[in-house]
Amino acid sequence: MKDWKNTLVSPETSIRKTIQILDSGALKIALVVDAERRLLGTVTDGDIRRGILRGVALEEPVQRIMNSAPTTVSAEEDKSEILALMRQKQLYQIPIVTNQGTLVGLEILDDIIQVPKRDNIVVLMAGGMGVRLRPLTNDIPKPLLKVGGKPILETILENFIEYGFRRFYISVNYKAELIVDHFGDGSRWGVEIKYLYEEQKLGTAGALGLLPEKTDLPVVVMNGDVLTKINFKHLLDFHKEHNAKATMCVREYDFQVPFGVVKLDNHRLVSIEEKPLHRFFVNAGIYVLEPQSMEFIPRNVFFDMPTLFSTLNNHQQETSVFPIREYWIDIGRLDDFERANQEFDRNFE
Repeated sequence: MKDWKNTLVSPETSIRKTIQILDSGALKIALVVDAERRLLGTVTDGDIRRGILRGVALEEPVQRIMNSAPTTVSAEEDKSEILALMRQKQLYQIPIVTNQGTLVGLEILDDIIQVPKRDNIVVLMAGGMGVRLRPLTNDIPKPLLKVGGKPILETILENFIEYGFRRFYISVNYKAELIVDHFGDGSRWGVEIKYLYEEQKLGTAGALGLLPEKTDLPVVVMNGDVLTKINFKHLLDFHKEHNAKATMCVREYDFQVPFGVVKLDNHRLVSIEEKPLHRFFVNAGIYVLEPQSMEFIPRNVFFDMPTLFSTLNNHQQETSVFPIREYWIDIGRLDDFERANQEFDRNFE
């Protein structure tokens, strides 16, 4: 029995009957609800055993022994946050309720841990020279610079693996042999890694023209110098929901003008806005592309992602943007590299 609805009992259900429900299923919990399916409490084997020790008879109603203040989550809760809560409180299951307390589901630890395997191809762009990070990149490519004690690209790879991805291509150019030596065929991580060798600079989109195989699934593309805790499942779900041919991840960027901005009408001063704050959405370097969208990429010429999205828009192809609310940093400069090292432990450990 895996259907959580089979675990529902009323507060008047006997403890004996509740034991039968617990023993006949695999969820190891009974959910006590009222007639409107509002959650009143939960019952586990431990609750029953503690009730027996207190002398509660098995024919008495289960409300005598239920946990009337169980830990719950909302349907919008992120899986990683639920998993952290389960580990913190050593819980095997957590009921899902609405703001009104109505039971709508049950999160099971095993279901969260068992991540489904994904056959989507992931292309990681690792061919840049990292000029702005010199002298750090004089002898090592930027994706191999260590943040938090491990190469940037290794953290990116492991994040994808957490979400079930197992098929990777790494686009390489500058000091390619060092990247290939480090990652090999991916067997160390239990995944498959192949390489796209850029003989000349092709750009983020142009390198996709080197893919040697066709696919029917969306392709995920990510720059090899970005660290983020983005939920890749949410990204793919968003892409599918909007029926997009291409989705670009974006990040909100704030820019405050350090001076008073003067608005003019010819020679007349109309107003002064002191140090205004402007908000923009900027390209976050992560993309999802349908196979059809890659047909617009020319072969063996430089072609970047913004140009691809403009081309798709010009051909009336649906494109979308996915706003990142999770941690994100683009390691393009020395101060970014230093900040990423300072922030790594609290975001990736």
